[in-house]
Amino acid sequence: MADENALQELRSLCDGTIEFYRAELAKTKTGRASTGLVEGILVDYYGTKTPLSQLALISVAEARMLGVQVYDAGAVDAVEKAIHQADLGLNPSRDGNFIRIPIPALTEERRKEIVKRLHKQAEEMKVAIRGHRRTAIDQLQKEKKDGSLSEDDLNSLKKDVQAVTDSYVSQVDELLSKKEEEILEV
Repeated sequence: MADENALQELRSLCDGTIEFYRAELAKTKTGRASTGLVEGILVDYYGTKTPLSQLALISVAEARMLGVQVYDAGAVDAVEKAIHQADLGLNPSRDGNFIRIPIPALTEERRKEIVKRLHKQAEEMKVAIRGHRRTAIDQLQKEKKDGSLSEDDLNSLKKDVQAVTDSYVSQVDELLSKKEEEILEV
């Protein structure tokens, strides 16, 4: 049924939005070591911008220390330079092919700044989810206009679309709440 396709497409789009938000949250600095902080840093590797995760093994050595084991000895300088230039406030130190990245503690002011940015990101994700809802409803109204849906079916499906939308918006709130708690924890 075409109406089930609209709901399935809505879920698929919303799942993508949630996964994107999870990835963005993983990149957010919390004062604890997390491989997500540096995985996406692009390194100029012999003229090609390459994600750090493809050039090195990134691990959490301690609660406030990341370890980066670079596979190619010739790329260590480029990796170290890319980490410095990533503007994350990180100061890596090198020991052969191994780079240690201490994660500095966050100040209270910085924590509040990060939380404020996270709230803005969460609102952007909610807006995206509501945009997906609008697309699904428009598709259902088009089907009604074409005669393949009755008014009662349309109203019922609109309620289903709203229920799906509400569940994804609450997932965003839940993810935000967990990350906020993690950041504000001293």
